[in-house]
Amino acid sequence: MKKIFLVLAAALCVATVSAQNKFESSVKNAAQAIASQQWSVGARLGSGFQAQAECFYGDKTYIEARFGMQWATRALTAVFTVLHNWNVFNMDWTPSVGQWFFDAGCGLNVGGREHFAYIGVAGQAKLGIKFNNVPIRFAIDWTPSFGPGIVYFGGLSHAEFFKHGLCNLGLSATYCF
Repeated sequence: MKKIFLVLAAALCVATVSAQNKFESSVKNAAQAIASQQWSVGARLGSGFQAQAECFYGDKTYIEARFGMQWATRALTAVFTVLHNWNVFNMDWTPSVGQWFFDAGCGLNVGGREHFAYIGVAGQAKLGIKFNNVPIRFAIDWTPSFGPGIVYFGGLSHAEFFKHGLCNLGLSATYCF
């Protein structure tokens, strides 16, 4: 009986060490994957001002997040936008200066201010250039957003379609690192 308990205890120790090694190796792999991603941060100016960050996790895909103020419904509105973008194609118009690109994407747009809130879908079409000798990307984009909005005041509320996000043009500059 003592031998059975001793064998079981030894097997448990071996299994624990093996699981710990696998866990450490998966943590190292995850850290290397995060470190190998390319990031860029910058600002977007257009129908408002937004800070933006981009995380490139594939050859042609990246996540873009923006937070800031946007001019909508005749007042500044706080907005948060998250987009999943794809590099549709690249153009070699000025090879000595940089690589031109066209990206498209879709995502979620949330915004609001006093007595108004909305949530909706957002799309994006972006044309820009990434310079060769400087880690900067300039782009012009159209990011339409639409969805339901709720106006509430004094205990009363009514829903309306948020149509002001359809004319959301902007210029962005991001620093790539």
